[in-house]
Amino acid sequence: MKKNLTRENRCWIWYPGDWEIYLHEQISVRRQMRGVIYPAYWRLDRHYSSVIFTYAYELEYPEEITIHADGKFAVYLDEKDNERYHDHRMKLPAGKHELNVTAYNDVGVPALYIEGEHIKTDSNWQVSCYDKQWHTVGCWQDVLNCPETKPSKFRLETSTQQPLTVERRTDGWFVDFGKETFGYLQLNGIKGRSDLTVYYGESKEEAEDRDHCVLLDRVSLDSTQTDSIFTFKESRAYRYVQIVPVTEDFQIESISMLYEYLPVNYRGSFKSSNDRLNEIWSTALYTFHLNTREFFFDGIKRDRWVWSGDAYQSFLLNYYSFFDREVVKRTLIALRGKEPVGAHINTIVDYSLYWFSGIYDYYLYTGDVSFVKSQYDKMISLMNFCLERRNNNGMMEGIEKDWVFVDWADINNDGEVSTIQLLLCRSLETMALVAKLVGDNDRSHDYSKQAVDLKSKVIDVFWDHDQGGLVHSRLEGKLNSKVTKYPNMFALLFGYLNEKQVETVKQHVLLNPEVQAIKTPYMRFYELASLCEVGEHRFVLDEMLNYWGGMLDLGATSFWEEYDPNQTGTEHLEMYGMPYGKSLCHAWGASPMYLIGKYFLGVTPLSPGYETFVVEPHLGGLEWIEGTVPMPEGDVEIYMDSKIIRVRASHGRGILRYHKEGKTVETTIASDGSWLEVAK
Repeated sequence: MKKNLTRENRCWIWYPGDWEIYLHEQISVRRQMRGVIYPAYWRLDRHYSSVIFTYAYELEYPEEITIHADGKFAVYLDEKDNERYHDHRMKLPAGKHELNVTAYNDVGVPALYIEGEHIKTDSNWQVSCYDKQWHTVGCWQDVLNCPETKPSKFRLETSTQQPLTVERRTDGWFVDFGKETFGYLQLNGIKGRSDLTVYYGESKEEAEDRDHCVLLDRVSLDSTQTDSIFTFKESRAYRYVQIVPVTEDFQIESISMLYEYLPVNYRGSFKSSNDRLNEIWSTALYTFHLNTREFFFDGIKRDRWVWSGDAYQSFLLNYYSFFDREVVKRTLIALRGKEPVGAHINTIVDYSLYWFSGIYDYYLYTGDVSFVKSQYDKMISLMNFCLERRNNNGMMEGIEKDWVFVDWADINNDGEVSTIQLLLCRSLETMALVAKLVGDNDRSHDYSKQAVDLKSKVIDVFWDHDQGGLVHSRLEGKLNSKVTKYPNMFALLFGYLNEKQVETVKQHVLLNPEVQAIKTPYMRFYELASLCEVGEHRFVLDEMLNYWGGMLDLGATSFWEEYDPNQTGTEHLEMYGMPYGKSLCHAWGASPMYLIGKYFLGVTPLSPGYETFVVEPHLGGLEWIEGTVPMPEGDVEIYMDSKIIRVRASHGRGILRYHKEGKTVETTIASDGSWLEVAK
């Protein structure tokens, strides 16, 4: 173990993954339906309640340390466990010694914080749950780094916000905060005593519908027994609020809220010659920040859960906006949970497979090999679970309680679904990559071979020459003749098609109005990305302006879970058999940020951590574009109009790729922050 001779970066430490799993359990039971608990319906794992930390040190002189614990603790030296101490201040002897600290907490996560002149808790410590296995501790050095902020007391930050309007009605108040928001409602200057019911709504219709709104609160207030400012205990998602007291003379001086948020850096930016597209970008960014919290949420009103398919898209959105590594790691850890694997992540077959892709992309964008290596054992066990659920043809299909999702659409997912096989193939490629990183060459070779074999089999089985694309599924040996966009766009994005197949998929599937249309932003993400891959930037621009712009035209202040332009009125609010079931602030609705960052600004890492990258900007019919794409270190800045392209970067080895006079031209981008300017 390493010696520790600096005072920097001291922080709380815990068993790796346990704090994230604890936090995931806490947020997974916060969903409510009209005041009734609605917990996530998959297994919620628990942290280890008893752990032991260890650290080998060498000191020239004795040193006094201060010990803080989240829970109960005991300290002993050099394996003399019969000589234990629980004083918060103790003097460590000089020389070489092994410091051991046991910690117990059955409610929160047992965690430890030590500060001294040279001895401190940081990522150099190790921990065990008494299974004779030692692991590098978990920590969050940027935030949980002071003794007062115990991990069990972690909370998101808040700031006071005022409503846009407050309307006094006959039996109460109706409040409009002007846009979708999230936080704690506050009633200021209350006078009198009354029972109150508060009805929340993402739409005005929902807040006014007392019988069917999804979220409500009931409280009893008495100004003689409470502070003049009353803050509700639960954070809620809403734009509109209806407050109805029982007593007519009950008064409220003013109404406000504590906006709750995760502090992030807004590193990505974009502007263009099209004001509507600029509004789409800013609305997408706001939507995404609302759903970037302890983890990446699906939506802030209805579920407030961590879904793997939703989170995977959030990872990619994050790399073009905040580039916050910690929330990505927390989400990946929470989704995977503890051993043993008993069911697919979120009970969904495809969601287990998206988790592997999340690992792959995290490594590509950040270059953080240590985190990827730390997940390898759990990657193996989850992959083993997936491979054991293949049929005699070597393909995965839903069995027992498995849910094959793909998308909210009228499609039959029985049997061997081609999209699932493609996601499995990509997952095997990820396993081969990570196995190679950790030096597990035998497994790397095996995973790689399985990926190659499966890819060949999928194309052979599902490719329909007459229709020019992959059919959706096969059941009991019989192919479904229906061609859907889903497998075709994934095969294109993963690079599994040859040039001829790419062209036929483009013309006969992706641009074919006879093929079933996609209604959710979730799968429009992949559909439009695949169209950008084949050069259809102008088409994609029009789709963004019409589809996401259509939501703006209907008054959206954040983007929705689903949008169907053919619906009218309150139909836009309905989903899952509920009049207000649709989420009007959904993370996957922020897709345009990724499409713009990767395909219009055109920035893509070619090797882990942007050591090499390409910038291939496209106007797509716009007069000009400009923006910033974050890297692990520094940024890439781009400006482009019909005459020139300007690019500068402060890290890595970049290539500017553009088209001039019918030819593809490549120019090296300096990494010293100087501008490269070329004429088109």
